[in-house]
Amino acid sequence: MGFQVAYVPIGVGTFHLESAQVQFDKSVKMLRDITEDVVVPEQMLLSIDLLDEFLDKINPDLIVLQNITFANAAYATEVLRKFSCPILLWTLREPVIDGGRLRLNSLTGAFSAANSIKAFRKDSKFEYMFGAPDEQEIIDKARAVINAARVKKDLKGLKLVSIGHTPQGFGFGRALDCDITSVFGATLDSIESRELINKAKSYTDEECEEYLNDAKKKIVGLDNTPEKNVKDFAKLYKAYKDYVTENHIGAISSRCWPDFFTDFGTPVCAVLSLLNSLGVSASCESDTYGALSMYIGSKLTGKSCFFGDPVSLDEGENTITFWHCGMASCDLARKDTGAAVGVHPNRKLGPTMEFGCESTEHATIFRVGRDENGKFRFFIAEGAVLDKPKQFLGTSIVVKTDNNSRKIVEDAVKGGWEPHYVVTYGSCAEELEALGNMLGVEVCRF
Repeated sequence: MGFQVAYVPIGVGTFHLESAQVQFDKSVKMLRDITEDVVVPEQMLLSIDLLDEFLDKINPDLIVLQNITFANAAYATEVLRKFSCPILLWTLREPVIDGGRLRLNSLTGAFSAANSIKAFRKDSKFEYMFGAPDEQEIIDKARAVINAARVKKDLKGLKLVSIGHTPQGFGFGRALDCDITSVFGATLDSIESRELINKAKSYTDEECEEYLNDAKKKIVGLDNTPEKNVKDFAKLYKAYKDYVTENHIGAISSRCWPDFFTDFGTPVCAVLSLLNSLGVSASCESDTYGALSMYIGSKLTGKSCFFGDPVSLDEGENTITFWHCGMASCDLARKDTGAAVGVHPNRKLGPTMEFGCESTEHATIFRVGRDENGKFRFFIAEGAVLDKPKQFLGTSIVVKTDNNSRKIVEDAVKGGWEPHYVVTYGSCAEELEALGNMLGVEVCRF
């Protein structure tokens, strides 16, 4: 079934219904402006019978539970009894304070509803907002929570594949299928990298010609790569692209070194770059949680994500530079250089990607990590990508952080965070926090 948001406005008929009706109409309009996937009742739900009648018709992935007026805890209890999906609890601001009648008493109702939610769901979190439907802060909050709930549903349909084992010393990216499914709802499969290497070796040059032509439209400078490496790259591109397409895979974490240099003679970096540009989140060094982070970031922003190591800190600019050997999505390349091709900085084999990333005013640094006890946590920091050329051989991105960059680095290192991060092209910190709450994952804002 498709994604569904349910607007559940609860109340009683003893308050000022004219004021409540105005807020009901405005709330419906606001939610419909945000998403076409919202279902709303024909009228305010001012009795348990009306509430039950509406609840029997819906199958929500998110409930927007609004106290249109005061409602006692029985209303929220009825919702909680029937559904386990995330809840956004919404308190309306009193429309008039004039010494006269209390028109809505929505806030007291919110306390009753929240008390019931915590009683039913114990340690789990819910989202909350206070304000009128025409306030920008309320609109932004509702949009963020709805987007987070949509990604939570998308994760249940995600097929994630780990291609090859993590290299020695890179165990932070190694994932177990039961962990991925129990927390995120996604499925995790694993294959050996040699399976795709052997598949690539079996192709003829003619079978890979269309893949090579496709690559040449997106990356620059393949003609400067030795012919054997170009042909082997095309074979590898076909092997990976066909595999993810035929198996309906949304994200992969791929082994890269040393196998593709020693056993195949051509790196996989440029292949991963192309897959990312096609909407298949692809990390290297078999970092499965890195691939999961990329998938979440791309779903929230609709754009490719950068994946790499924090390698440089500039206190004067308040920037952190992220870098990797050469697998950044080719659609992130600066326009003045394009997605240029080069050779691996250590292995001296190509094709790999060689470019700095284009700038954006709003970016989010993100990581699905695990703490010292193995529990999941989200790393979130905000900033902007600066207009900077390539900083080192490979691909790089320079992020000016909103908060102190040195403190972010120091706190992350002392907190034992992993060495791989995702940079999203877009501001999605609020969505990520809401998603973390929905998944029961610790959220760490930097």
